[in-house]
Amino acid sequence: MAKKKLLFITGTRADFGKLCSLIDKVSEHDQFEYCIFITGMHTLSRYGYTVDEVMKKYDSFRLEGGFRNVHVYMNQVHGESMDMVLGNTIFGLSRYVSQYQPDMIVVHGDRVEALAGSIVGSLRNILVAHIEGGELSGTIDELIRHAVSKLAHLHFVANGESRKRLMQMGESSEAIYSIGSPDVDLMLSADLPAKEQALAHYNIPFEEYAITLLHPVTTDGDQTKRIARHVVDAMLQSKDNYIVIYPNNDHGSDIILDEYERLKNNPRIVIYPSLRIDYFLVLLRDAQYLLGNSSAGIRETPVYGVPSVNIGSRQDGRFSCSSIVNVDGDSEAILQAIGKARDMVPHKPRFDFGKGNSAEKFINILMDENIWLTKPQKQFVDHQFNLCQ
Repeated sequence: MAKKKLLFITGTRADFGKLCSLIDKVSEHDQFEYCIFITGMHTLSRYGYTVDEVMKKYDSFRLEGGFRNVHVYMNQVHGESMDMVLGNTIFGLSRYVSQYQPDMIVVHGDRVEALAGSIVGSLRNILVAHIEGGELSGTIDELIRHAVSKLAHLHFVANGESRKRLMQMGESSEAIYSIGSPDVDLMLSADLPAKEQALAHYNIPFEEYAITLLHPVTTDGDQTKRIARHVVDAMLQSKDNYIVIYPNNDHGSDIILDEYERLKNNPRIVIYPSLRIDYFLVLLRDAQYLLGNSSAGIRETPVYGVPSVNIGSRQDGRFSCSSIVNVDGDSEAILQAIGKARDMVPHKPRFDFGKGNSAEKFINILMDENIWLTKPQKQFVDHQFNLCQ
């Protein structure tokens, strides 16, 4: 098989965590050449300019001199609307694709950068591989994820439920591969740093803590404002220590950041624009609970057996288990949910979205020459059988 070129697109700290084990695995094989197109939140100083963190992540990998096959493109300034960001990303990515000429564009999830990648790839007859399609997202992300799936040619899903949804959307079963969630690979990696190293790196003054991750509800600004106010009220009334991480850069993030001003100079609370993904994971692994409305409280915490307090509607319809306490945005209800989370006995880890071997499955599929014969012309498949099979 002739050497194939893969272009991975990352716009946030979250999707990079999903892609990095796949990139690392691809880097081990001479049959592939690869590059990372870094854009989105990574390029914004307001959120910690995490381009540097992507580079540091790869400094520890087995490549001599660290990972440097990257292209950085600033697709936005603070406050630009999502449609403008989409247009900007298409423009910059299209120009880079003309230069790099990849055989496959790999995107993840439900962000505008993934949508831009799928649009550029499909219009240029470049294979688009979508990681974790077929999921339920909530807010505008739900629409974006399914739009990306319809534009993608290949699907690498987390489990059978996601596979079923894609088939309901008319996707070919032969183009859907169940590999689990790639971030579980990193979560279970023996190469993660020690908790003490993470605490020292960020000068965190306490060893017992909860983590707060709150994002805007893009389809309901009033809910964002109400939840942010009550979450801050609850943290101030609680006696727990908190590591608070900035929201993503969706519309409404300023509302949350304005509320976080009330947390400053509190000795029980530290606030960071972003955390390195490996440091975040070791801190999450030992947290008392996760507070907020992030998908991390739905997908990642069960892997570590860490309780989570999920607030509001942002994650409606997604995976649920006994370690997840769902609650409305009232401060008293949040405090009660925090009490439940703290009182929970240690939970057994759950592996509903993979067991840490996603990258191995991914590379084995890429090694099959038939995958590269996938035709860019797609047609709706009207499945005439039990979709639960």
